[in-house]
Parts: sequence; structure tokens; C-alpha cells
Amino acid sequence: MAIVVQKYGGSSVGTVEKIKMVAQSIIKRKMNGDSLVVVVSAMGDTTDDLIDLAKQVTGNPDKRELDALLSTGEMISSSLLAMALKDLGHDAVSYTAYQIGIRTSGQYGKSLIDDIDESKIKESIDEGKIVIAAGFQGINEEGDITTLGRGGSDTTAVAIAVKLKGICEIYTDVDGIYSVDPRKYVKAKKLSEIDYEEMLELASLGAQVMHSRSVELGQKYGIPIYVGLSNSDIKGTVIREVTNVNMESKPVTGLATSDEDIAVTIQNISNDINVLSNLFEALASRRINIDMISQTSPVDEKVNISFTIPKEDLKECLGIVKNYADKNSINIDEDITKFSIVGIGMKTTSGVAAKMFKLFSGNNILVKMITTSEIRITCAIRQADKLKAINLIAEEFKL
Repeated sequence: MAIVVQKYGGSSVGTVEKIKMVAQSIIKRKMNGDSLVVVVSAMGDTTDDLIDLAKQVTGNPDKRELDALLSTGEMISSSLLAMALKDLGHDAVSYTAYQIGIRTSGQYGKSLIDDIDESKIKESIDEGKIVIAAGFQGINEEGDITTLGRGGSDTTAVAIAVKLKGICEIYTDVDGIYSVDPRKYVKAKKLSEIDYEEMLELASLGAQVMHSRSVELGQKYGIPIYVGLSNSDIKGTVIREVTNVNMESKPVTGLATSDEDIAVTIQNISNDINVLSNLFEALASRRINIDMISQTSPVDEKVNISFTIPKEDLKECLGIVKNYADKNSINIDEDITKFSIVGIGMKTTSGVAAKMFKLFSGNNILVKMITTSEIRITCAIRQADKLKAINLIAEEFKL
């Protein structure tokens, strides 16, 4: 008998009818002899609705209180699912993060899971119950409710699977992981499996199927993660360590884009490593994620430095940057799409970047910034060029 940790996203539990369908799927799995722990997100657009509600009260919601408010969405869906299961004759119990000891640290809205006390979950499993856990939330050292950020229920599910030494299944409104978002490229291919490293890059770069921290946890503890369509027998995608790959035959596995970032440029800042170090340390202390960085050559001991950040962090970022530069020397570029290609095969295949930039050059696609890793190339391009770039690159690398 295996312990199976399943996660159902907001679209999968978006209505009462869908919750009842999920309950039937859970029972079908339990009848196979498995023990079930189910992590749920808030119903449909509940989280967005709660954020809008908070903003009707104040233009700048207190982050502690906002986390307390947002956590109620998962509590509602977990309770309703437990009710549905009981109504179908199967014992179930719903738990909040506090009740199962999901301990977190870090900032409100971006907290990290430190540990989980799995004893209450195991006790309920031993009693034959189906455990329903509210995802996306935790409790910090002060006893306050915190949230894990968008997609945080994925991380909750993988973390519970790690503690229980179980398997993890993520169910959502797509039938697996594709080489390209099929809504942006209709000929995108579904992947039967993908390496942790590739999925981690894609998730962090805008592929919204998985939360990047959940993939990181799975990789760290060797927990394979299955991603599939809710209430369906269609085969999905397994995220695991892939070793039997002819890397030279397919250098690029996937493509991801994101319109959620902006570029901040500081002109004529001192070319002093201590100044730059203090700037980025201050940004990091506020958990402002910096992805792309570029710097000009020094002129009279001054440089221009550009970096990308999530749009939602702009106000906080500017509050820090103004301590290092005059406001007239700070430029904001909101016309940014992060365009990334990812593939383990890039480790052993030359010419991938050359093909990409030749296509961009020949089709008047302006590249504003570039950053790379061993298996990734990311460019900042104009948002108007996004779909053209997707089609060009997907065709070139047969994605």
C-alpha cells in the first residue's frame, strides 16, 4: 500500500460540481488500496477575488493581514472536499497548516516551508481517513499565518510527500507538460517525462504548470512528480531525473515566456563593487527576485546597470534603489517579455544561441538583455514580438 499525495489546483475545484468529481476520483484511487493525502488550492479565482476585496479596503493592504485573508480560500475548498467525501460514505478530515504543523519562515506572501510535523497526518491515515490539507499556507515562528506565493500548493504537496516518503501527483486543467504553452503555439508537443533541472528552469521562467520551489524540493529529495489532467485517464508527464537521453539529438526541450517582469536601469552609478554589492544585498533582503543583470563598461568610474524584477516588486525596489541613485537616473522599461529556451542537450550541443539570434536578427526582433546558464538562454524582447518569436523558435527546434 502506497501513500499518495495528490494536489488539485483551483480550476479543478472551481465549482461544487467539480469538487464532487474530484471526490469520486479520490475514492476510486483509495479503492485500489492506496492511502490518500489531498492538497487543495482555493476554488477558481477566489485568491484574486480576495486580493481585490482587500484593495477595496486599502490601496496598500498590510501583508500580515493579507496572508490571513488569502489563507481562507484553501480552508474553504478543503472543508468542502472533506464534506463531499463523507457524503459519499468515506471518512475524511480537513486540516489547516496550523493543525498539521507546516512551519514557515521568511516574508509574508513569499514564505518558505521549514518543516512539517507529519504525526497528525499519519495518525489520520492509520485510522483509515482520507486527509485533506489546505495548500499554499503555513505558520511562522510568531504563530502568524503566512502564504507561499502563487502556486504554493504545489510546494505544500511535494513537501508532504517528502515527509511521508510517498509519491506526488499534481492535477490541474492541463493534461501534462508541453514543450511550449499550447495556448501560444498550437503544435506544441506534450512531454512524457522531463528532467528536474529542465522543469525547474521552465517553471522559474514563466511556465505556469508547476511552482518552481516544488520542483526544487522534488529534485532535492528524489521525489518524482506526476502532472496530469484532473478526472481523466489521459497520460500526463513525470518530472524526474532523466538519464537515458541522447542529449545531442534534441538540444532544446522547452520554451517559456513571461510578461510579469520589468527592467530597471540605473545610469551612472559608481563602479564600486561595494556599492553594487550593497544594492543587490538590500534587494535580496526584501526577497526581490532579480533574474537578468547587464552592465556597461566603466566610463570615468561610472557604469549603467540594468536588471529585471517582478512587476509586483517595483514599488519596494524603487524604495531601495533611490538610496543609491538620483531619481532622474533611474529608468523603468515595462515593455519586457522574458523569452527562454531550455534543454539539457545544450550542455553538449554548440550553435544553439547562434541559431536563436540569427532568427531574431532576420525578423527584426530586438533583444534588450541576455542571460544564460548551462542549459538555458533567456532574452528580454518587446512584448509585441512574443508570438512571432515563439513560432520562429518552436519551428526551428521542433518543439
